[in-house]
Amino acid sequence: MNQVKGRYIHDLLNTENEHLKKLNDIVCQAVEQEKLLLASIEAPSQEKLSTGQRLADKVARFGGSWKFILSFAGILLVWIIINLNLPAADRFDPFPFILLNLVLSCLAAIQAPIIMMSQNRTEEKDRKRNENDYIVNLKAEIEIRTLHQKMDLLIQEQFKQLMEAQAEQFRLLQSIIREEAKKNQQK
Repeated sequence: MNQVKGRYIHDLLNTENEHLKKLNDIVCQAVEQEKLLLASIEAPSQEKLSTGQRLADKVARFGGSWKFILSFAGILLVWIIINLNLPAADRFDPFPFILLNLVLSCLAAIQAPIIMMSQNRTEEKDRKRNENDYIVNLKAEIEIRTLHQKMDLLIQEQFKQLMEAQAEQFRLLQSIIREEAKKNQQK
């Protein structure tokens, strides 16, 4: 009887050990896949920018700053004040400020496409970031589903083992009751 109990406990421990090895393999595999996913996500930040792209970023950054707005307002104000206060013969751009309009138009014509290039690259970065977020979310959803399936399987297996252990305990209890009954009959 003790050999049967010992063998049963040994079998249970071996089964649990196999389950732990399987879970360990699954965790190691998930960690490796996570490293691969992280490597592909971090790759876009390592891209090399051309000189034109770096220049476009700097122009867009400066063109959208308060420093640019205030300095540009100051230049316009100085331009207008100089051309209004100089004697008529010395004014390089008299009142309708045609030269100022030309300079502003040229500045806008040059600055707009440069800012558009920078915005297009920013949009591309955002698109890649959104794709990476989608991949991460999809992977997380799949992992959660897989974990639910594993937990269900583990619960079913443990329930089966629990029922087997309970049946074995019931058998042992019955044998103990029988032995006690025999002892009581012999007295």
